[in-house]
Amino acid sequence: MHRNLRAEMAREGITMVDIAEYLNIRYATVNEKVNGKYRFYYDEALKIKQRFFPNQSLEYLFEKDSEQAKKKESRIS
Repeated sequence: MHRNLRAEMAREGITMVDIAEYLNIRYATVNEKVNGKYRFYYDEALKIKQRFFPNQSLEYLFEKDSEQAKKKESRIS
């Protein structure tokens, strides 16, 4: 799951419907990608960042939960 992307969507009032319409893909596809079942392609991620979250980095928005956990573990050790 892309926790940072979901958090920013909530902050900005962006819905999965908004993203699906912008990318011209099905809502279900966006939902599955946001929830980590499938990956976002680079061009999709870049379009989402540029259109909806221009002040956020791609790395932050599309960091997976497993990557966040690894960073926390390395800070604790």
